[in-house]
Parts: sequence; C-alpha cells; structure tokens
Amino acid sequence: MSPTADLSYVQLLSASPDWQSLAQADRYSSIFILTDSNTQEHCLPLLQDAFPAAIHLHIPAGEKEKNIETCSYLWQEMLMHNADRQALLINLGGGVIGDMGGFVAGTYKRGINFIQIPTTLLSMVDASVGGKLGIDHHGLKNVVGLFRQPQAVLIYPEFLKTLPERELRSGYAEVLKHGLIADAAYWNETAAGLPDADKWSDIIRRSVMIKQEVVEDDPLENGRRKILNFGHTVGHALETWSLLHDEDPLLHGEAIARGMVIEAALSRELTGLSTEEEHHITTAMMRFFPEKKSAANATELLHLMMNDKKNTKGEIRFSLLGSIGHCRWDIPVPADVLLSTLERFGHA
Repeated sequence: MSPTADLSYVQLLSASPDWQSLAQADRYSSIFILTDSNTQEHCLPLLQDAFPAAIHLHIPAGEKEKNIETCSYLWQEMLMHNADRQALLINLGGGVIGDMGGFVAGTYKRGINFIQIPTTLLSMVDASVGGKLGIDHHGLKNVVGLFRQPQAVLIYPEFLKTLPERELRSGYAEVLKHGLIADAAYWNETAAGLPDADKWSDIIRRSVMIKQEVVEDDPLENGRRKILNFGHTVGHALETWSLLHDEDPLLHGEAIARGMVIEAALSRELTGLSTEEEHHITTAMMRFFPEKKSAANATELLHLMMNDKKNTKGEIRFSLLGSIGHCRWDIPVPADVLLSTLERFGHA
C-alpha cells in the first residue's frame, strides 16, 4: 500500500492570530526564527512580541541564497546557540525560506520540528504545503532535498499587503496551475483576472485544498503528485538560466508561466489538449505575464532539463494536460520534439 500524508496541519488564519498558542511554544527548549532581509523588515515585527526569547537567524533575500553554504551557516548558528533536538525552527518567508529552512530543520541532528509561516502568495498556495524541502546545487533547482512534514503551516493573508505587485503576480502563476491540472471551473475563475483584495483568502483556501488532495494520496511523489510539476520542467530550466545570466532574473512564477505556455504546446502535440484550450492558456498567461525576452537557447535549456528530478533512464519526463482540469504524468518527450518546440517559442 502506498503511503499517505495527513495535511491537517495547514491553518488559514484571520486577524490578530495568537502566534505563541498556534506554535505551541511552551513545548520547545528553544525557538529560532529564520527570516530574509524582506521579512525581517516587513513581517518579523508582527511575531516578535509573541516570541520574546526567540533567536533570530537572518539571511539575504533571493534564490541565490538557497544553497549548501547558507545551510552550513544556519547549522553553525544553531550549534553556537546550543539548539538541541527539542528546538523549533519557524520559517518566516517565501519559497526560499520555507524550502531551505525546512531542509535545515529536517537534517539538523537528524531532524527537529519546524513551522512554516509563508509570507508570499507563492508560498501560501504552494511551496509551504506538502513537505517537499530542498536547496539548489550548482545552479540546478532543488536537486538536494528531502520529504518532511512541518508541525504546522500558518497562513496569514495579511502578509500579502507587504508584497510588491510583481511578487504577487509571480505567486498567481501557481494558482493558475492548480486550475489547469485539477479544476477547470477554478481555472476559468482565476484566468479572468486577479481577485479583489477581500477575495485572497478564498483563492488561497481553494488552491491549498487542491494541493492537499493531491499530496495526501501521494506524499512522496511516486505518481499523481507529479501533476503539480506542470510547467516546471521548462520553467525551472528558464529560471535557472535566468539566475545564472540575467541582471534582473525571472521570478519563479514568471518562469513557470512561460513554462506552462510551452508545455501547453507540448500537450497539444502529445496528450490531446485542444487547440482552443491551448490558445486560452497562452492568452491568459501572456495577459498576466507579458513576455520578457530570454536569450536562452534551446540546447542550453535542454541540457538543464536533463537534470530534472522527474526524468527516468535518460528520458525527460513531463506532466502534460489532456484537457484543462486533467493532467497526465510521466510523459516522455523526445529531445527533437522538445528542441523544435523551444525554437518555435524563440529559444533558437
């Protein structure tokens, strides 16, 4: 029997949460709070009074910090503060903080408890839920990591008010993805435009429900959980290339949106997505994410995709759409088909 996961630890909070009670702070010998330069300024002040004795760990913001050197620094800081196995690490931030902070906690002294407090839309609807943790290595996304569930995911939508519009739109790419892979009605709703400010809680709740339903049945990504990677095979390659070469790199959601457009074209060619639905996906993505020209060529992107975690026996495996709301996984895409598709989208 395949393992299952209980994701009841996810809580969507209303105004003025009691952080100390939610974290069950009195259970732990010490508490550490990890932030980056953005969340230190905009989000930490809301938690400091609740955890007056907490030890603050701080790193610069950005995907470039998500590496083993940063982990080594954090492990050393925890050792210097005598963190034992009854310590708690609170990860206050976006996807980088949650992925890396969870990895740091999951490996420190073979694992201590951690809590995710996501502060970006991307991390609220996707990265903080499901127990996938990891870091980048030599520019390759998330190739070192593990599966470990947090003690809690505490989602406080008020943190969205701290985000610049570009970051908010970046997170919305994952919202759109959830509709494409699992719920056509949700896609139609979210593709119509960004929600009003008072509707974000409803959007977060629906996206988390979709991800929970997928992950609970396949926590270790042996099967259906792979549908959550739609757009990410090409998207991660674009994101990695941009981080290595661009002065103003693509944000994660911007790269994934571009990846979904290209993988929708592959879906039309290989898994039966209709031309009409491909066009709907493309026009919606381009409306939310006006194309930012990339100088990455098809061969470079193909090389990066050869290291994708879904690959098997040298085959590049994709999750592709049969129709909007229905996604298949483990679809091998021949290199010549992939190269020609990338070239058609300007990656000559």
